[in-house]
Amino acid sequence: MENTDKTLLTEDHIVEVLRTVYDPEIPVNIFDLGLIYRIDFNAETGELNLDMTLTAPGCPMADYIMEDVRQKLLAIDEVKAANVNIVFEPEWNESMMSDEAKAELGLL
Repeated sequence: MENTDKTLLTEDHIVEVLRTVYDPEIPVNIFDLGLIYRIDFNAETGELNLDMTLTAPGCPMADYIMEDVRQKLLAIDEVKAANVNIVFEPEWNESMMSDEAKAELGLL
């Protein structure tokens, strides 16, 4: 399998895993909430760099969510290192949510 095919398969798996992570205060996964800004996976080294944000800069569950993300990503066989970066640019807002997330929260 070519590296690009492996990378795409792994990135799909990464998205599946991210959809299992929830902010304990919101009943929608962090991917559909629009909290994931960048997924950069290097299939050759197994290094994953992920930029994500939080719904609010002072989120009391930030450490919990970040560690949950990191641990679940490291459970993927192809991922050898997972660097999870919290960023606040651009600032998150409700328009970043998927339609499924908006429906789940009664915003549609």
